[in-house]
Amino acid sequence: MTSDATRAMPGVLEVERATLTAVPAPRIAFDGGFVLRSFAGGTGRANAACPLDPTPDPALEARIARIEGFYTRVGLRPRFRSTPLDPPGLAGLLTSRGYAPHDESHVICGLLSGFAAADPACEILAGPADPWMEVLATAEHQVPARREEKARMPELLGVPAAWILLRSAGIPAACAFVTADGPLAGLFDLVVRPEFRRRGLGQRVMAAAGAWAVEQGARFAYAQVACSNAASLALNAGLGLTELYRYRYLLPETAAR
Repeated sequence: MTSDATRAMPGVLEVERATLTAVPAPRIAFDGGFVLRSFAGGTGRANAACPLDPTPDPALEARIARIEGFYTRVGLRPRFRSTPLDPPGLAGLLTSRGYAPHDESHVICGLLSGFAAADPACEILAGPADPWMEVLATAEHQVPARREEKARMPELLGVPAAWILLRSAGIPAACAFVTADGPLAGLFDLVVRPEFRRRGLGQRVMAAAGAWAVEQGARFAYAQVACSNAASLALNAGLGLTELYRYRYLLPETAAR
C-alpha cells in the first residue's frame, strides 16, 4: 500500500476540480473545455471561466466570444482563470482582445500529517457565523460582494466543510475555512486581525483546520496564496506546503487594477 510519504502529490487537474468544488457558484455552464461560473461578482474563482482541458481547441476564438457573451448576459466583466490547463494560444488570443493579467497566485500543496493538530481553543463552526465574518472583514479585498458569497456558501457546498474560529481574551481573533474533498483538504480565508498578529494564531487555526480535515479522511492540503502575500507564503512554507503551480486572471484591460 502506498503511504502518505511516498504517494505523489495531487496533479493540477485534481486540485483545480477540488478548488471549484470548494468555492461554489450558483450559475454554471460548460463550453468545450471551460466551466463558466458566476456568483455576485466577488471572488475570482466563483466568477470566472476556468479551463480544464489543455489540449488544442480549434474553435477557441469563437469559444472566447461565446464566453464573453455569457458574462455580459449575467452582468459581469469577462474573467478567465489562466492555469497550466489553458488550451494552447489562450493567453495570446485574450491579449489581442485587450485583456491584461491580474492577481497572480501560488497554488501550494503538502501533507496534512506535517502540521495538522487539534486545538481545543479553536471553534469548529458549521457555517460563517457572525464572529467568523467579523474577523474575515478585517482582511484585504473583502468587499460586500465577497462577503455575500461567503455568507451563502453553506447552501451551495457539496462537500464537508468547517469554519474555524479562534478567540483571544474572548475577542474573535483569527479564522480559516476548510473543505474535505476525498483526499484533498482546501484551506481558505486564513485571516488574523491586525491587532493579534505575530502571536502564532494563524498557525493554530491552520493546524486545527488540518486536524478537522484528517478526521474527514483527507491526506493532502492545498491553498492558494497571492504572490504578493509574503507573510502568508512564509506561514504556509512553515507548514510544509510548497508550490504546485501558479494561476492568474485575465480581464479586459479596463477591469484590471
